Amino acid sequence: MSLWNQLSVLSRVMRPLVFGNVKSFHQTAALCKVEDRKAMLASLPSKDEGTIGERSIDIDSMIDKKTSIFPDANTPTALFNGVPFNEIPICHIRVSPNNTIISITDAKGVPQFIRSCGIEGFKNTRKGTNIAAQATAISISTRAIERGYKTVRVTVRGLGPGRMSAIKGLEMAGLNIISITDTTPVSWNPPRPRKQRKL
Repeated sequence: MSLWNQLSVLSRVMRPLVFGNVKSFHQTAALCKVEDRKAMLASLPSKDEGTIGERSIDIDSMIDKKTSIFPDANTPTALFNGVPFNEIPICHIRVSPNNTIISITDAKGVPQFIRSCGIEGFKNTRKGTNIAAQATAISISTRAIERGYKTVRVTVRGLGPGRMSAIKGLEMAGLNIISITDTTPVSWNPPRPRKQRKL
């Protein structure tokens, strides 16, 4: 029941008790306006729809199972499927709120493939969704597998809804991910944030 209906019911019940012979009950428009604004804000989608429905993984139990999950002095020469770690190609995932760009380079950093959500055919605001990031990741990994890449290192840079979905897409297409590195730049003296948007 809306606030308007509640007030009209309340006025009918309370009129004989409190107001005596007063015939009208005055309501301000400001109360209705606040109620409408709250309803409008409640109907808006949440900030990040990309993480809804994601399963959370108990990381502590995974850490107990594996003994060497953090890099050490022997990591560059460690063998993965017969290839040293420092010679494995790198998959760079650049995530922003508006787009996701995925590129695969060789171990020296020379680009081999590059795909973005816009190249895949997603336009405007759909480029920034997690579905677009996953589709882009599947597309680039199938091309990489055709070229003969099986194992990759992954670096993720930036914040956006496509972070986890892009990694999931690489895995779904059949690439073997051996390490995930977050290279998002962090400023220790950031500029003053923008003022809050008024709705």
